Amino acid sequence: MEKCAVDDKLIEIIDMKKIYNPGENEVRALDGINVTINRNELVAIIGHSGSGKSTFMNMLGCLDVPTEGKYYLNGTDVSNLTDDEQSDIRNKEIGFIFQGFNLIGNLTALENVELPLMYRGVGAKERRQLSIRALERVGLGHRMDHKPNQMSGGQQQRVAIARAIAQAPPIILADEPTGNLDSKSTDEIMKILIDLHNEGRTVIIITHDDEIAQQTKRVIRIRDGKIESDVRRGSGEEV
Repeated sequence: MEKCAVDDKLIEIIDMKKIYNPGENEVRALDGINVTINRNELVAIIGHSGSGKSTFMNMLGCLDVPTEGKYYLNGTDVSNLTDDEQSDIRNKEIGFIFQGFNLIGNLTALENVELPLMYRGVGAKERRQLSIRALERVGLGHRMDHKPNQMSGGQQQRVAIARAIAQAPPIILADEPTGNLDSKSTDEIMKILIDLHNEGRTVIIITHDDEIAQQTKRVIRIRDGKIESDVRRGSGEEV
């Protein structure tokens, strides 16, 4: 795997393109994306449906590979990795949070958090400790034995966050993490994500919601597969 120099850059994307149906009827879901995200940034990637933001999220999360361009993650070129290599990167580097929670209905909160750790080969005692600590971290130490249908949407999303952070990955990638939640639960989830950032994680939030984006420190707007603007809040400067 090709390496580049590592400094504060955690993510460096160079001229990334994702083209479906190449040729006369091709669709350029991403059309020349260039962006650098440093360690410990709190970033929102915002765009309307069809803007390319979901495709971009799949690239950032090593769930797909670009048609053209380079993607350096932690100094490693992950643009052309095999499926197994991508899976290894995802397991070690990225904690995913999804709009639909993606919890397993017949498992308790604790078992849902433990499950990916089991797949990663973490021993039973350690994964139990990590899972309990993660659930306590999101305020659900008292609901560990409850199943998803016994919890509110906000509580289910907190279980999903606990699952994402249990093994302390450096990157939290959250796809519309408040999309199915009421305003109180949205505030609770955003507070947890901001706290994780303050503790040293890089948090990237994919959203269509300006109110969510404005709670981050940097807003990248995508339109028609291109970056329309990239602004650090406070400074008002284009990145």
